[in-house]
Amino acid sequence: MRIASVLVTSSVLSLVLAAPAQAASSIDYVALGDSYSSGVGASGQSGTCLRSNNAYGPKWAAANSPASFQFLACSGATTDDVRGSQIPAMNAGADLISITIGGNDAGFAPTIVTCLTSSDSACANKVNEGKTYVANTLPAKLDATYAAIRAKAPDARVVVLGYPLIFDTSSVLCEMSTAKRRSINDGARVLNEMIKQRAEAAGFVFSDVRDEFTGHGVCSSRTWINGLTIIPPQNSYHPNGSGYTSGYLPALTGSAS
Repeated sequence: MRIASVLVTSSVLSLVLAAPAQAASSIDYVALGDSYSSGVGASGQSGTCLRSNNAYGPKWAAANSPASFQFLACSGATTDDVRGSQIPAMNAGADLISITIGGNDAGFAPTIVTCLTSSDSACANKVNEGKTYVANTLPAKLDATYAAIRAKAPDARVVVLGYPLIFDTSSVLCEMSTAKRRSINDGARVLNEMIKQRAEAAGFVFSDVRDEFTGHGVCSSRTWINGLTIIPPQNSYHPNGSGYTSGYLPALTGSAS
């Protein structure tokens, strides 16, 4: 009787323990995009694409044990780069795809440099250049990129993640003036709204990370985004480890199914 009880208990435990791994094993996951997907700003970056296992994509894969995981995101990527090199490298049978893209197209790095080194008005003018690009040129580039993703993986669930508002604007002391911080945040708002519009038009899921990052911008008391970083310089104004773990990862997890 005791032997039978042990066998039954062991069988039940085996089924319970095996169930989560079995459920996750059918998913083929691909992480596309730019530096906000490759993990710039977190520790452990390597290679020319500056990929880190502390980015949200690898963290999701580690937690969910997909059948396969392709980490194709690359620092500095634009929509042209995604279409030219990342999508061709994708497995056609992908079930889940995540992506952040559009920030480099809109001039993220040059805008930050201008705002760091110039006046409030010069910063606002540079942000306005980006807004004009987002309104007039970026929509077609996003549409082409999303269409290429759909053509390569017709049945995939595609989660397009947005960008956080980089700065806290309530703090008095900060590395940029309040006017510059508001200009940059407003540029991010315009960019996110366009990405959301085009992603939903393509039938994709848009995950807005601004709510996750609320209260955690640069110059806040608990920042999830790096400020100006000298070593390594590329970390500047990118999420830190907490930003990827507590900001981007929940945003993906909540939209992945």
